[in-house]
Amino acid sequence: MNTDMPASPQTIFTETEISKHKRWTENVMRIFFLVMTSLMILPLLLIVGYLFYKSLPVLSLEFLFTNPKDNMRAGGLWAPFLGTIYLVVVSLLVSAPIGVFAAVYLNEYARESWFTRIMNLAVVNLAGVPSIVHALFGVGAFVLFAGLGESILAASLTLAIMTLPVIIASTTEALKAVPMSFREACWNLGATRWQTIRRIVIPNSISGILTGVILQVSRAAGETAPIMFTGAVFYKNIAEGNLFAYNITEQCMALSLHLFTISTQVPDVSEGVPYGTAVVLVGSVLLVNAAAIVLRVYLRTRKRW
Repeated sequence: MNTDMPASPQTIFTETEISKHKRWTENVMRIFFLVMTSLMILPLLLIVGYLFYKSLPVLSLEFLFTNPKDNMRAGGLWAPFLGTIYLVVVSLLVSAPIGVFAAVYLNEYARESWFTRIMNLAVVNLAGVPSIVHALFGVGAFVLFAGLGESILAASLTLAIMTLPVIIASTTEALKAVPMSFREACWNLGATRWQTIRRIVIPNSISGILTGVILQVSRAAGETAPIMFTGAVFYKNIAEGNLFAYNITEQCMALSLHLFTISTQVPDVSEGVPYGTAVVLVGSVLLVNAAAIVLRVYLRTRKRW
């Protein structure tokens, strides 16, 4: 007579020492990565919080929509704020189309050759060039050679050259993320390469392309050296509240240069003014980034895979 009894379900599914050790390791690594993520975010929160606290005495709509006064010791930020908008928008209008189309060519049209390898190497090297070198290039290429003089256009073109590698790299990665089967299905149905790119590839990679645009806006808004030599000026009086107060052939003020000036060159500045300028600069970048991220999330929900 067989006396062996089948094991109960409770005995079969009893956690072993090995599984306990794996679960413990998993929990430890989860906590470790959470701490690392927190350490990355915490400095940003501390910086923004400290700037906001120090700028409370001056932050107001009047501070944003009035010009600097009393030799920039008082007043607001309208002239540098509007100048920053001009610089970022014009540079974006130049760099975004060139960067996206260059990435489309490199990823969709160009065959592997010495020429494409040189172009990819040039993009990587261009990303590592210091901003002061871009400033000197802008002076030589746009201010002097092209005859644009020190102007918003010359400064914006310099910023566009500086931010091109970021847009090209991010767009290339976004295009590579689109499955090749999408392209092959279109080609088998008789679509041309351009039709495939325009109707399938770009719409499904637009969220990744926006990542490069976000980074371009952030960098262009915060750069000082490239615009200092090519189009930014320490002080310029413009009409308050007029969005078209600047001409792109003229010089302009900019938040980054204005912050540097009032922090190092102008004595007896109210303590809250530099911090208020920093908050407006950081807040503007964060606002644009947030809007782009919301748009990117929306576009990702419309992906076809």
